[in-house]
Amino acid sequence: MSEASNETTSTKPKTGWLNIAVDYGPLIVFLAVYKFSSPSAHAPLEQIAAVIKGTIAFMVAAVAALAFSKWKFGKVSPMLLLSTALIVGFGALTIWLRDERFIQFKPTAIYLLFGVLLVGGWLRGKALLQTLLEAAFEGVDQAGWLKLSRNWGFFFFFLAALNEVLRAQLSFEDWLWAKLWVFMPLSFLFTFTQLPMLLRHGLAIEDKDEVMKDQPPTGE
Repeated sequence: MSEASNETTSTKPKTGWLNIAVDYGPLIVFLAVYKFSSPSAHAPLEQIAAVIKGTIAFMVAAVAALAFSKWKFGKVSPMLLLSTALIVGFGALTIWLRDERFIQFKPTAIYLLFGVLLVGGWLRGKALLQTLLEAAFEGVDQAGWLKLSRNWGFFFFFLAALNEVLRAQLSFEDWLWAKLWVFMPLSFLFTFTQLPMLLRHGLAIEDKDEVMKDQPPTGE
């Protein structure tokens, strides 16, 4: 029995870093294309051209990440599907109207949507995160899932407010770097703060390292 259990544990797929790549890969593609275009701060036409090139690459990378998720994991999470739809929608508006504010507002829309879904589900006694992350957080009881959904929901509201503050205060390029060096570390830090609560609600000790890798998709 013990050998069978060990074999199951050893063959359990480790997909956490792939999930992170799917989530943040399109953002890194956006940054790379934008920087490669080398917009001048004193040439607004060059900057909007770089934004449009980056946005096109962002949209293509987001759709590719969704297709990869379907191929690799056999399914696409509802949150990833929604975030990809918003990336394509706000990206199209950015290109059509030649206004980078639409692509900057996209994360706010995603965070608000996810926050409403998670907190709304929690208020109705439904832990929506459980359908997304149950394989990663084995052993967590229903109360733990409800708390995790609630906490992530309010955290998404915080990220939405933070994005609005940063996009109002920073240049477009600085805002782009903040997405990588502020929002991603904050997400990992928040995930870490949930460990004690998850452990109290039955999270298997051997799975705790996977908690830092498997997070709700943020649709960056």
